[in-house]
Amino acid sequence: MACFAAPAALGVFAFAFRKSFPERWHIGWLNTMILGATVALGIDHAASGEIVPYPPFLSAMANPADAAAMAGEIISVGIPMAIGLVLAWVLMVVIHEKLLAALPSASRQESY
Repeated sequence: MACFAAPAALGVFAFAFRKSFPERWHIGWLNTMILGATVALGIDHAASGEIVPYPPFLSAMANPADAAAMAGEIISVGIPMAIGLVLAWVLMVVIHEKLLAALPSASRQESY
């Protein structure tokens, strides 16, 4: 239903505060991963009719009784997806830093 809302909220936060992060953290990588995940999930949900082009936009919001199920899905699926994205990004940054540190200083490319 609305599991993409948690990664989308994380994306808004990461994009809004992107200049607050050190360059070596490659926050652009996280923003790209979040954008890709949110767009893919949005397309999937639109294809299955869970997102509609008219208000209330989320088909689960048409029936107020379904709001609890939607919130439960955001908590049980959306938040773990957002955490997974962040963990994958952290792993990418750590591996990148370790590989960069292993290179001799003359052959490093700091243009990443």
